[in-house]
Amino acid sequence: MSYGTAAATLFTLLCAANLALVPQQAEKPNELDARVTKFLDANRYGWRDLNVPEADGKALFDLIVKNGYKRAVEVGTSTGYSGIWTAWALSKTGGKLITIEIDEPRFREARQNFEKAGVAAYVDARLGDAHDLVPRLDGPIDFAFIDADKDWYTRYAQALIPKLRIGGCLAAHNVSPLGGRRQVTGDFYGYISSLPFMDTSFSAGVLVSYKRREK
Repeated sequence: MSYGTAAATLFTLLCAANLALVPQQAEKPNELDARVTKFLDANRYGWRDLNVPEADGKALFDLIVKNGYKRAVEVGTSTGYSGIWTAWALSKTGGKLITIEIDEPRFREARQNFEKAGVAAYVDARLGDAHDLVPRLDGPIDFAFIDADKDWYTRYAQALIPKLRIGGCLAAHNVSPLGGRRQVTGDFYGYISSLPFMDTSFSAGVLVSYKRREK
């Protein structure tokens, strides 16, 4: 075999090897999508323990994917429903979620649900008191979601916003400008609305506040 023939053969083999890898790489996100969707569909009516509704989970997913967020924090894991939506979105941006839960039985169930849904690799689940853990988190943070003890929302926000990068988003569940017993968020809405560098609105049942550069 001549040198030219050998080189051409080697080139052909290398091209074939590279082409063989492409379908495998392209299938991985689709495999995860199918696994998460199957898990969520199978457990659609089984979520309790203060988890968000499906529309709010989808809203969190869309916020992360649309903005390309990578470093996310969740205050209040419950049994993992919102965390699954968040981690699924982060699997598409190359990010990871830190989620904090104080209740050990719920924490253990959430970790099992992350495994079953296939998103555990994108989750750093931490058992502990968010009152202590949130102020100690390192920044910068791209995305933060608060769904824990309502009377502490303002203090969570005060700890998270300085670590939130410009263009980042702080979201919170069960917030209403009208207040009421089912939206016991203390002074949170008034606080977040008063910040001139935060643009606040609602998406589904989630308050969404983007951080912009102060003038």
